[in-house]
Amino acid sequence: MTIRHTIVIAAVWLSSGAAAQQHFPKQIAAGNYSGICHIGAGRYAVVNDKSDTDGFAVFNIQVDTLRGRITAIADEGFRDSGQPNRDGEGICYCPATNTIFISGERDNQVLEYTLDGKLTGRRLQMPPSFAQSNRNFGLESLAYDEGRQLFFTTTERPLPGDSLLRIQTFGTDLTPRRQYLYSPDAPISPKHFHGVSELCALPDGRLLVLERQIKVPRLKIGATTVVRIYEVRPGENEKLQKRLLLQFKTRLNLFSRKFANYEGMCHLGGQQLLLIADSQNRLKGFLRDWFKIVRLAP
Repeated sequence: MTIRHTIVIAAVWLSSGAAAQQHFPKQIAAGNYSGICHIGAGRYAVVNDKSDTDGFAVFNIQVDTLRGRITAIADEGFRDSGQPNRDGEGICYCPATNTIFISGERDNQVLEYTLDGKLTGRRLQMPPSFAQSNRNFGLESLAYDEGRQLFFTTTERPLPGDSLLRIQTFGTDLTPRRQYLYSPDAPISPKHFHGVSELCALPDGRLLVLERQIKVPRLKIGATTVVRIYEVRPGENEKLQKRLLLQFKTRLNLFSRKFANYEGMCHLGGQQLLLIADSQNRLKGFLRDWFKIVRLAP
């Protein structure tokens, strides 16, 4: 490894250091928050993959973009579709229809909802190949690119028989468009749980991919997560070339309880992203519903 490469890697590690994790135990209920999207005026739709029923919550989040911190958060309540929870994972807002779309890992479908949480009866027309996905590694992520009017979704792990992830796009008519191939990171070790947990479309045409690797020892102390955010540029080439933008680590040990399984990501504007973690309902009082604002290098 050259000195130049070492400097670049160090910069990637440190670029998120100024943004501390934040949690708001009195403002929001414990959850399994797996996706977040901005719906306008400081309001965000949030999906919980273990909610009592299918639907999404709405949080009002006030952000100090100069300091990169959340200054206030309020839970405006849960929008219930009236259907059983289907392990909702990814969520995005489509301004053209003023509706919410949620990807479900249990049924590997992406359904459309009104802003009050009711199902419209429409869904993305998933190619048959996605029906092969394992329920535990299915449709984890979802994003909408307003400029190109395209939805993006992919599975947490490659489909059976594949070595690459298929990132599938859809038009606003909900029919499939191009499919891209993405090479996910190999696990750091056989003991690491790994996969793609989210996608985020930026206004300049880039697509961000959130990968995380988790290691949890039997006694839980010493648990770590490694979070990496890559950029890809969907275009003419079927195989996407990824570039690491940001990497950071969280831990659970005798001195730190900042372990966070980041599953949701959305664009705040400029070079800032908002991340949300799944705390498994603040498991045994050790885990927290973390939020984190990160700034990407220009």
